[in-house]
Amino acid sequence: MTFLWLLEGIRTPFLDKLMQFITYFGQELIIITFICTLYWCVDKRFAYFLGFSYFTAGLAVQTLKITFRIPRPWVLDPDFHAVESAISGATGYSFPSGHTQGATCLFFPLALKARQKWVKFLCVMAFLSIGFSRMYLGCHTPKDVLVSMGLSLCITLLLWKYQAQILDRETHLKWITLLMMLLAIAAAIYAYVLYSNDTISGKYAADCLKASGAGLGFASGYYIERKWLRFDLCKEQRTFAKILRVLIGLFVALLIKEGLPLLIGTSILAKSLKYFILVMWVLVIYPCIFNNVLRRNA
Repeated sequence: MTFLWLLEGIRTPFLDKLMQFITYFGQELIIITFICTLYWCVDKRFAYFLGFSYFTAGLAVQTLKITFRIPRPWVLDPDFHAVESAISGATGYSFPSGHTQGATCLFFPLALKARQKWVKFLCVMAFLSIGFSRMYLGCHTPKDVLVSMGLSLCITLLLWKYQAQILDRETHLKWITLLMMLLAIAAAIYAYVLYSNDTISGKYAADCLKASGAGLGFASGYYIERKWLRFDLCKEQRTFAKILRVLIGLFVALLIKEGLPLLIGTSILAKSLKYFILVMWVLVIYPCIFNNVLRRNA
């Protein structure tokens, strides 16, 4: 908390807005939008790598959150005040940081893939800045940020080392899918057990179950697309057609995210199902639709 008190002492209205802007790039919306654009139009293989990094680290972080159950800094120290505009986005437990995990799993792979040193530098500075912004805003302690960043870096580096086996070899497809499914199911069961015996409340269990639903959707979609669909990126398409493809896909994804609860409810299990369907839309359903359209127009 000492470091957070130090940061609180240097806050200004300008820095508050700047850090709120920086932290925005660690949000789920930005990361998923980037992965979708990459997957639908640019580089399917690298999009899969980002997905494995993001969803695997996300499962790990959410499991640690409900295991250690460390409250937010303003709960640990009632005299401490976070930046007001950041509080609404700080849901769930504090340790480890979800924003930092998301940012690291997006920008660190980009740094690894980039060829120019200045691009690598910018990508590294991006996730470091987002981690710092979480502390400046008062949403996380240094421990929250450093553990999340370290865990995400380790997972990403491990996946980077073995990406050829994960992404290229059909012989490993079944086992990789099964492992990802088991991790997602185990996290879901763990969260639900803690919720059932009143160890955690529904709002805390929901975050872990959403990550589990997304992870299960990613594993299922990855297997179905690699095994049967194998959709075509159609790189020769004009830029406008690609932009339109992304906008339509994201619009329907938003409808699923906001509208599906009207049909299936808002229970914690329904939230998990919503994220499963959302990821399946991204990986399988939408690519299947535009793949068929492209074939008819060929």
